[in-house]
Amino acid sequence: MFLTISTTGNERYPATDLGFLLHKHPDRAFSAGLSYGTAHVFYPEADDERCTAALLLEVDAVALVRRGKGKGRGGAPDAALAQYVNDRPYAASSLLAVALSAVFSSAMRGACHARPELPDRPRPLRIEVPALPARGGPGLVRALFEPLGWTVTADPVALDAGFPEWGDSRYVRLTLAADTLTVAEALRHLYVLLPVLDDAKHYWVSSDEVDKLLRAGEGWLPGHPEQQLITSRYLSRRWSLTRQARERLELVRLAEADDSDVEEIDNAVAAETETEEKPAPLAVRRRDAITATLRACGAARVLDLGCGQGQLVRELLEDPAFTEIVGVDVSMRALAIASRRLGLDRMGERQASRVKLLQGSLVYTDHRLKGYDAAVLSEVIEHLDLPRLPALEYAVFGAARPRTVLVTTPNVEYNVRWESLPAGHVRHGDHRFEWTREEFRSWARQVAERHGYDVEFTPVGPDDPEVGPPTQMAVFQAATAQETKAA
Repeated sequence: MFLTISTTGNERYPATDLGFLLHKHPDRAFSAGLSYGTAHVFYPEADDERCTAALLLEVDAVALVRRGKGKGRGGAPDAALAQYVNDRPYAASSLLAVALSAVFSSAMRGACHARPELPDRPRPLRIEVPALPARGGPGLVRALFEPLGWTVTADPVALDAGFPEWGDSRYVRLTLAADTLTVAEALRHLYVLLPVLDDAKHYWVSSDEVDKLLRAGEGWLPGHPEQQLITSRYLSRRWSLTRQARERLELVRLAEADDSDVEEIDNAVAAETETEEKPAPLAVRRRDAITATLRACGAARVLDLGCGQGQLVRELLEDPAFTEIVGVDVSMRALAIASRRLGLDRMGERQASRVKLLQGSLVYTDHRLKGYDAAVLSEVIEHLDLPRLPALEYAVFGAARPRTVLVTTPNVEYNVRWESLPAGHVRHGDHRFEWTREEFRSWARQVAERHGYDVEFTPVGPDDPEVGPPTQMAVFQAATAQETKAA
């Protein structure tokens, strides 16, 4: 990736003042190692009349892949070929924006201790980027930069110069020129708008990106006509972060209009009087929903299949309506932890008679699991490889055949609402799949039809109007003998 910043000057205001502003001496080349490559700063020309600083970013594609693999919950990798065959080493993007921030951090803040009078002085600037992804074309480039005082030249790059009939690519050759901007303003514009035009980032967007956006957008973003598009793309269309950024930008705009501080505008509720309760964790809501459904079904003898460390078993033990609770798991270590947490060795005889922990695999039939009122598969099926699901299906619905079966599993559509979950990643590293609502319902209906059950679906957690609940639950009820025979 390559970018140049040029300025002109005279004997009174020499162009080489650019070296003071960028904190990089024109007579020396500068290199900095980054986690995904190396950034070089050098000056192709430097005299009183004209000075040009160039930023060359060498991207190590292999290091970039290794750095990203396994990050976040799940660590789901991209397609193997796409990891290496992409435009990142060549076209300006968020990689270049991060490099700008890394090598010109003081310049972006407008700090220059050697010449403190320089940062606030506008000077003629010319910025050139040979290859810039522009999802929206030259028109969007002009819509983003022209309101900020730039004269914009965005020439489309042909897909192949030898075949003009193929049309233009999504890249432009960008030139920006301005006489009324400071170097700090120019760098902050680039830092925000380069990834906005690319409409992608090479790293996970978390809540601290809102602060970065507001710092870099100070003085120009609140009044920008494309503010909504900029905030949405910069924050990777994460709706909650975008809403937070726009609310804070609106406060800034109101404060500027009223010639007040933001704190004076945003004073409706004192911080110390905040009384809003935190929502219950999803795991708690899930156990509450399962327990309430079992009570409604009149189940007394319950199987917790894939009981893990016994959280649901402990919840059921607190209700005397459940006279027998059996936890089953393939992991002896999980069962040992469950036993310790339940305090089985210290439990009274009457209470201990109500609970039993068994080791067993859910993909094999087990005569010990027959004859129970209900079975629960809570966050279990997604830990199995898809080819093994039919075996679990037969072991539970065909062989054990409890009167009621409850199955909960993540709703993958809701994953976009998790702030800390990278896009495309599953919620847990051991999840082999996560289903949409339609995929889960299709599977559940087929299971019910094959084994003579009726099935209904219940949301668990907040039911988002766009993407549904975070957890989806299917409640299977065995059909009567007459209904089964008819089926």
